Amino acid sequence: MLVVCRQNWGDERVYYQDESGTLRSIPRAWTSLAPADPFVHLTSERSAFRVSDLLELARLLTSLSREQIQPDTQEERDDTQHSSAM
Repeated sequence: MLVVCRQNWGDERVYYQDESGTLRSIPRAWTSLAPADPFVHLTSERSAFRVSDLLELARLLTSLSREQIQPDTQEERDDTQHSSAM
């Protein structure tokens, strides 16, 4: 049975009594009492991207960022070691 919906310390909670009468609470966002998420509403619960494509993009970006951090050639490595020795 729903008891009350209120905000505690910046967190909106729904309080209810379970079958044994114990007062319990859950985040309001987990319930149908929460307002609709604007993104979900606008996209009609569809995504413009597939999960597999997003994972591949993440791998590619990680690979590219590592290449920028690590010197690509022996000459660049030598330059880096030479400048750090000074």
